[in-house]
Amino acid sequence: MERCRIVHPTNPLEQLDDGLAVFFRGPRSFTTEDVVELHLHSGRAIISSVLGALSQLSYCRPAEAGEFTRRAFLGGRMDLTQVEGLKDLINAETEGQRRIALRAAGGTARAQFDELRTGIIGCLANVEALIDFGEGEDIEEGVYDQARSRAQALLCTIEKHLNDDRRGEIIRSGVRLAIFGPPNAGKSSLLNFLAQREAAIVTPVPGTTRDILELSLDIGGLPVIVADTAGLRKTDDVVESIGIERAKNAVRGADVSLCVLALPDVLPSPSGNMDASSLHIPEEMAELITQDTMFLLNKSDLSSTHTCTAALALSYSQGHTAWAASLGTGEGTGAFLAGFARALHHRFNLRDGEAEQEREVPLITHARHRVHLESARRFLQAFLDTPACDVVLGAEELRYAAQAVGKISGLIDVEHVLDAVFRDFCIGK
Repeated sequence: MERCRIVHPTNPLEQLDDGLAVFFRGPRSFTTEDVVELHLHSGRAIISSVLGALSQLSYCRPAEAGEFTRRAFLGGRMDLTQVEGLKDLINAETEGQRRIALRAAGGTARAQFDELRTGIIGCLANVEALIDFGEGEDIEEGVYDQARSRAQALLCTIEKHLNDDRRGEIIRSGVRLAIFGPPNAGKSSLLNFLAQREAAIVTPVPGTTRDILELSLDIGGLPVIVADTAGLRKTDDVVESIGIERAKNAVRGADVSLCVLALPDVLPSPSGNMDASSLHIPEEMAELITQDTMFLLNKSDLSSTHTCTAALALSYSQGHTAWAASLGTGEGTGAFLAGFARALHHRFNLRDGEAEQEREVPLITHARHRVHLESARRFLQAFLDTPACDVVLGAEELRYAAQAVGKISGLIDVEHVLDAVFRDFCIGK
């Protein structure tokens, strides 16, 4: 690293900046090539003048989008999962996104995928050894059974990763949260509370919200895409009807749905007697309520403590997570936000803090990871379903499985199989 005057190439007397020049000799640079960095002051005019000066050099050109990372990948510095992790790390907006992206960029995901691929190649090496050297070379007995046992264990591991409720993809792209409920229950007020600004218009007039309003927020370190929907009610208004239908579709397609109800309206008995068997849910909303639906019972300031307790007890008895609060006065909103964040972490099987174990972090963070792992699962199952007499066909299934996993981080070739064969078996003595 050298401090230097940065001057124009055609006019050395024209100083552009006073900065630092850093030389990274390959392969110890990011791209594995020789790299020179200029550390400049960050003014827009300075950067523009230096880039303009560099363009005067015939051997310089602007890098294409992502070209440095591509060169790092081609040079073997990074695999595809690390490239994706680096991009996700740069774009991370929440703590949950940062943790998963940093894990991928650091190579932890790569190591797990490589372990799966190596295991499949080991099975393939056993089977290839039987095919190529099974006669006259004293291959020990039980090799095919060993391959089947290892393949079964690998299949269980892959299925465990696939049965993760898409946690990794959801955390990376954002939890889709739909807020729904009857008109004037407080849905838009909740959106404004979560956003900490007047993002939605709030009036006492039913039908004020007619379309879906979406915001990206950070709730408990998780990225959440919150959709405020139109109030669900019967109406003859054509425009409002379209909004209501869109609201229903948004709730059905959401990862999490939060039903907002006015607390004075949820119990059939105005006194809040516990003889009510269930919460009072408007007919238009009943089809959208599932076992996973969460409830916010708003306007607690208009009800007695006994009514709040009775309503929450009914919610819990039906297996729902619920909170009581007043978005108007702020009463109970802090407890609601903290409880809702914990519920999201529990829903997606995450943990707060630095003590999170690696095994709890989802491995699959992109749709293409899932596609290739599902292919590998099918090929491994096909191998297990192949009888021992068709060992050649079984080897082909294993080869496809190894290639499917290899596509996640980098393709394999025949050399990997040969290395495993000659490492694990004493061939040609």
